[in-house]
Amino acid sequence: MSIIKIKQVRSAIKRPADQKATIKALGFSRLNQVLEKEATPQILGMIDKVKHLLLVVE
Repeated sequence: MSIIKIKQVRSAIKRPADQKATIKALGFSRLNQVLEKEATPQILGMIDKVKHLLLVVE
């Protein structure tokens, strides 16, 4: 699978608990953090769930 870079650009404050848990499960701990993840169907589904908080850098 390919590697994608994702960046958290919006805060999870005042978001539903499931969205906060998804951000945490992806591995984000602070704003503007960039992570490299393998593009598996599970990770892509998690990204799709909180796409309004993230930016896919590629």
